[in-house]
Amino acid sequence: MARQKGIKPVASNRRARHDYFVEETYECGLALHGTEVKSIRQGRVNLKESFARIKDGEAFVESMHISPYEQGNVFNVDPLRPKKLLLHKAEIRKLLQQVQRKGYTLIPLQLYLKDGRVKLELGVCMGKHLHDKRDAAAEREMERTAQRAVRTQSTD
Repeated sequence: MARQKGIKPVASNRRARHDYFVEETYECGLALHGTEVKSIRQGRVNLKESFARIKDGEAFVESMHISPYEQGNVFNVDPLRPKKLLLHKAEIRKLLQQVQRKGYTLIPLQLYLKDGRVKLELGVCMGKHLHDKRDAAAEREMERTAQRAVRTQSTD
């Protein structure tokens, strides 16, 4: 069977862009077991409440829930186990420097299949305060009203 070409989104962390300012994004692979990959292909993954951590020169994603594969047996693993992120050493060092700055954290933004391989979009994020969220909501509302006005004017 030929490997699929292109990008197929599996799961996204929509809450991340609401709660954080995304400064930079990285694409990285994941070290997974076979039954985890099969479960991801079925879309049985949850990125809510997940985060990434750098420990001993290696990057791990924590609290990413991959449901056990239904047809699996003894090969199923713990759904919440830390998964190793596949990044170059220089990228890990750069991420570590960015995270050590005050208020920055690593948040998984999206999980997708790229040419048949599981990839994770990792964001270097800074937390938003309540007033920042209000400003973003007001900005979206102004954009919507402007779009509505343009649409009604073009139909007249």
